Parts: sequence; C-alpha cells; structure tokens
Amino acid sequence: MEPNKEKIIKLHVKRTMENLEKNNIGVSYIPSAKDLPALMKKLIPEGSTVASGGSITLAQSGILDLVKNGDYTYIDRADPSLNAQEKHERNLQSFRCDVYLSSANAITERGELYLVDGSNNRVAAVLYGPEKVYIIAGCNKIVSNLEEAANRVKQLAAPANCVRLDKETFCREKGHCVAPSCDDKNLMSVPAGACTKGICSSFLVLGHQLIKERIHVLLVGEDLGY
Repeated sequence: MEPNKEKIIKLHVKRTMENLEKNNIGVSYIPSAKDLPALMKKLIPEGSTVASGGSITLAQSGILDLVKNGDYTYIDRADPSLNAQEKHERNLQSFRCDVYLSSANAITERGELYLVDGSNNRVAAVLYGPEKVYIIAGCNKIVSNLEEAANRVKQLAAPANCVRLDKETFCREKGHCVAPSCDDKNLMSVPAGACTKGICSSFLVLGHQLIKERIHVLLVGEDLGY
C-alpha cells in the first residue's frame, strides 16, 4: 500500500479499535488475511462446535476451509443437499454453537457494528446464543457513522450480493438500492412494497455490549468481501 495512504488508514483503524473496546467489543488488528487461518486455529479450541453466516470474507480469508476441514464440528447450513426443513434445523443448531463466525456490512469509527440480513439467521446468532462471536472484516468496511454504513450497503454490498445470489432485484439491475441513499425518510429500509425480492430484511446496529468481549472483531489491513 502507498505509504501516505497507509498512514491515514491506520488512523481510522486506531480510532475504530479504541471505540470498539469502549463498547465492550474485543478487537484485534491483523495486517494480512493470509495470517487469519493460523490465528483462528489458536482462537478456536479443538473440538468446538462452529457455525457461520454467509460471507464472502470468510471464504476469501480461508477461514471456512479451516473450520470445515479442521478438528471442529462445523454446522454447514449452506450444504446444497439440504432441504428447507433441514436448513432450518441447522440454523437452530447454530444458536447453541460454541463459536459463531461472521463478517459485518460496516464498522463505524464510533465503535458500532452494522449488519443487514435477509433471512435473519445471521443477525439472530450474533445477537444471542453462541458463546463466542468472531466478526472478520477488512478495513474497507470501516465508515465514519451509521449513515455511511447504510449507504455502503445500499450502493455496494447489497447489489453485489444480489449478483452473487442471482436475485432479481432493483439493486442488481441498477447498481444501487431502490431507496438509493440514507435520509430521514429512507434510513436503513426501503419504502413498503418497493422491493419484494430483496435481501435486506433486518438491520442490526451493535453498540455497547453487556457481556464484555463475547463479540470479538478481527480487523484485517486489506480489502475483503463486499
């Protein structure tokens, strides 16, 4: 990375980490994604039951390969052989796992985590159930505030995920949400009936946590995911 740009990004990272800690959210900085699998192997005890939300970041970083092939019981809700009821049962099992893995759609410099979900399994597990939650995110997910977080999803994350998931949505076609920006009328959601096939059903903001470091963020010093 160009040195001057790197210096500024590190200032954003430092501010974000300090505020996450103030919110009782654990946080670690990892310069490169290639170091993540080795670190996660140390963080997740052998024999743990592990589950995860859908995430390009987890796939790109090699963490999914680790938990699928390592000495863990992995609850694979994305197994294509599962029928709807079996997938539902896997989601329910995820709420009682030892370790839950996810990314975030955005992380604010104010120390907040912002997650958007379609079927709600991810936001539900992050909120309550699993003993430990690890949020893995590249520095590209850092934004100044919740308005920028919502706009990031509307302009980039949701459209890209709709392409990945082959969803016939307005944002896939146009490259931005049908409510394209966050304002006092279109905060995080969309007008009723404007998007019936979208993946943005629930919008979760995690601020100060009562259980210290149940949630731990691993910030990676490079771009990952959408």
